[in-house]
Amino acid sequence: MSAPADSVKAQPLTFRRFKDGDAKVKRWQDEIFDGDHSHKCPTYIQSTPPCQGSCPSGEDIRGYLNIVRGIEKPPAGVPWQEYAWRRLTEANPLPSVMGRVCPAPCESGCNRNEVEDFVGINSVEHFLGEYAIANKLGFPKPATLSGKKVAVIGGGPAGLSAAYQLARKGHAVTIFDERAELGGMMRYGIPGFRTPRPVLDAEIQRILDLGVTARMGTRIGTDITLEQIRAEFDAVFLGLGAQAGRPLPVEGSEAPNVVTATAFLKAFNDGRMRHVGKRVVVVGGGDTSIDVATVARRLGHIEKINESDRPENAIAGVIAHDVAAVSARQGAEVTLTSIFAIDKMQASRHEVEHALAEGIAIRGGWAPVQVIRDASGRATALRVIRCEAKIVGGRLEIKNIEGTEENIEADLIVSAIGQAVDFTGLEALNNGKGGIAADKNYQVQGQAGMFVGGDVVRPHLLTTAIGHGAIAADGIARFLAGEPLDKRPKIDVHTWDMKRKLVEKGLTLSEVHEPIRGTDGSTAAIHNFDNRSDRYVIPHEELFLGHFQHTLRHKRKVVTLNAEQALNNFEERVLPLSEAEAQAEAKRCMSCGLCFECDNCVVYCPQTAVFKVPKSKSTTGRYVDTDYSKCVGCHICKDVCPTGYIQMGLGE
Repeated sequence: MSAPADSVKAQPLTFRRFKDGDAKVKRWQDEIFDGDHSHKCPTYIQSTPPCQGSCPSGEDIRGYLNIVRGIEKPPAGVPWQEYAWRRLTEANPLPSVMGRVCPAPCESGCNRNEVEDFVGINSVEHFLGEYAIANKLGFPKPATLSGKKVAVIGGGPAGLSAAYQLARKGHAVTIFDERAELGGMMRYGIPGFRTPRPVLDAEIQRILDLGVTARMGTRIGTDITLEQIRAEFDAVFLGLGAQAGRPLPVEGSEAPNVVTATAFLKAFNDGRMRHVGKRVVVVGGGDTSIDVATVARRLGHIEKINESDRPENAIAGVIAHDVAAVSARQGAEVTLTSIFAIDKMQASRHEVEHALAEGIAIRGGWAPVQVIRDASGRATALRVIRCEAKIVGGRLEIKNIEGTEENIEADLIVSAIGQAVDFTGLEALNNGKGGIAADKNYQVQGQAGMFVGGDVVRPHLLTTAIGHGAIAADGIARFLAGEPLDKRPKIDVHTWDMKRKLVEKGLTLSEVHEPIRGTDGSTAAIHNFDNRSDRYVIPHEELFLGHFQHTLRHKRKVVTLNAEQALNNFEERVLPLSEAEAQAEAKRCMSCGLCFECDNCVVYCPQTAVFKVPKSKSTTGRYVDTDYSKCVGCHICKDVCPTGYIQMGLGE
């Protein structure tokens, strides 16, 4: 029996979008935004902090700083120092070395610079690296082996990083290197007072302990061909490095006492060269030129020197200096010239300050034009000219100022203007620009199964080479598994993993077997959480900077020497933070883009809609939740969130 007509009319229509007679569609924004508030409700959005976005090796910096500061708790029985070190070394297996020598682009990008000063990320990394060495921490070996063999050509930072990541994935790795010891530029291009050899040896040994084999004294293209390598191994990584120096492009640079920085530093690190000339001129402006200048200052010169004992002979490998003569050496006059002004030089600011304190004369705004030689052909001076240098559209422009030439007397001239790859025996790989062309996965173009990384792709930082090695290792693993090489994410760094943290605490997510119509009552997804770390770097404008009080940075103790103290002083200059200092410094981290459990959102929510997750279900990143039946979209929680983790997204 049908209902009476009157009762039908009395029932209100639901789901009506428009009133009768409406013909104009309204803007949905007018419904969402209303005056000074929004009807949108909070969601929890994980973003990449700029420190990680700036880290060439892709470290989860925010993650290990949150462990050091005590926000993220380690599993039972694991010291926080070890837990933080393991999080750090997922990306970088050489933290103690990088904690000393990396120029820390992460600190330049740090949002804390908008408050007072950057977080000392490099110093915390240094502390964790030292803890691991002191406590003999090692990397766990893979549970299963793949049966695949990978050849790594070059034992520098790129090769060691690739070998480490591949060994962790269960592949058998063999490193080929022409030197007597592994380390590449970390050993042969940086002086020991910056990278102490026991530290370097300890961090390399950890990688070898994973089962990595090293074949030293073997040069690819000379001792063994690349074709032989490809026939024996399932995949190849080329970490050739750029260990050939660039000579000065001026008249007279073929003089025997005009050498390259790489040859100079290798002779010193090999122990062959123990003194230099009385007057040393270094041409450069980057960190390598500072290394050369400070080494020359420490070595000094011998007043009465035999012709055969000249430093260029030791650099060329003809002789090795007599240890007995060292006690008679005196200080050397060292001058460093750069085409850029001192404050525009590429070298790290603190390295420049060290050099100046040690009595090294740095002359900015001078370009070399000629090497002055005597009748025997040896250099006696470097002629330089005043210049103005600047980068325009990515290109270097140098304008010389005529009539300003002058000579700088020199017994030894060192060219530190760049490095090059030695392609002897591997000429077919040269892309014509002194490098090897590769795609985003660092696979060599047209060479399936051959990958590349480090300076041979793009000369840059040691930490950049470590990042290349890790990305290439991912590509190699997919190649060996027969999987397609997918496009890399826009922001290609290691990030904190919510799902791993839930599993670690025993809060595993269930599998998804049907479409999800909402996640607040389901364990198949994480309610109102989204990880945008692969595509979004959170700027300081998204943070509530007013939450953070002015706190001075906890600086490492740095030993600064004067000219006299530098002579024959090869002790380390940068000392690690103490445990308390490292924790205090980590607490300065603003945890950009991830909750650090400050309680602001809970305290200030006028509707008590934001609440703490029960302790049994709470973990890092899941500290608070929202009751949407109470939320009115006032967005106060977003306004008071210091880290930008809360975004007003639900309702769009």
